[in-house]
Amino acid sequence: MADKSSVGRVASCRQKLAEAMNALQALGFGERQRNPVAGYTLLALLDLKPLQAWSEATAPLRGITPIIEFVSEAYGRRYAPNTRETIRDEAIKYFLEAGMLIRNPDDPGRPVNSGKTVYRVESDALKLFRRFGAVEWTPTLKAYLKKRSRIRRELSRERKLARIPVTFPDGKKITISPGGQNPLIKTVLEDFCRRFAPGGTVIYIGDAEDKFLHFEKGYLRDLGVSVSAPSKMPDVVVHDPRRNWLLLIEAVSSAGPVDGKRRKELKELFDGCKAGLVFVTAFLTREKMRIFLPQISWESEVWIADNPEHLIHFDGERFLGPYPDVQPSS
Repeated sequence: MADKSSVGRVASCRQKLAEAMNALQALGFGERQRNPVAGYTLLALLDLKPLQAWSEATAPLRGITPIIEFVSEAYGRRYAPNTRETIRDEAIKYFLEAGMLIRNPDDPGRPVNSGKTVYRVESDALKLFRRFGAVEWTPTLKAYLKKRSRIRRELSRERKLARIPVTFPDGKKITISPGGQNPLIKTVLEDFCRRFAPGGTVIYIGDAEDKFLHFEKGYLRDLGVSVSAPSKMPDVVVHDPRRNWLLLIEAVSSAGPVDGKRRKELKELFDGCKAGLVFVTAFLTREKMRIFLPQISWESEVWIADNPEHLIHFDGERFLGPYPDVQPSS
């Protein structure tokens, strides 16, 4: 028979979870958005343990793994490591959309897919949760709901200000998310393309936050290539119509140069292309290139942003251009 203390702890855990789910309901979250996963996630983001009062809530920086660890230690609810996506999809995503969370406030330039991504409860939301169960809860909730749209607009504006403006070779302008390899992608599009593919058409950009941010499927289809999903695409795809070259560019900040395996993958992915394929690995500096130098595939090119006028050709047969095995069939 369980002792009274363990029974009491279980009851406290259930009570705190029920309160969290009730708070989410009061905020207008639907049934699927206020499930136990969302409730536990909220408690972890507020650093609230079963016996703590809501007035003791805080707003620590927490990533998905620390959230899982907190829930396990404080509430005895163990989530397997492979449930990280479940927590993102059933809780974090909705909290962000509602303006209740801020992503990476310590480093807005951190890419969203970074393993270091963290979240913090927004300050007005924290003030609200601290009043849950108190007489001030109802008026504070009404005031919060009235100003929530403004909070979301301000957070959205801050995210937009952090985005990186990019100009395509044809003059078109877009913004891409900050962090990761995206600053290098900007340099590739504005500097590499200006020198080596002037007037080229940007077909695809592998933005870390939105893989479909820029993907000209129809243009690529006209070149004889159909890609169902961008998961295996290189970071940048540019068509040079003057020479009918398709530049497949990997922008390397921490991984992913065009090595022998990757060249073969890209060759197969773009099989049947009516343009000649050119494989390019881009680095910010020579120092970064040296790390990956043993991996670079023959019959590919390397471009270094801090030496933008030059290319390194991994084969003496020709300069920049497609090799015989990837020339379009006549």
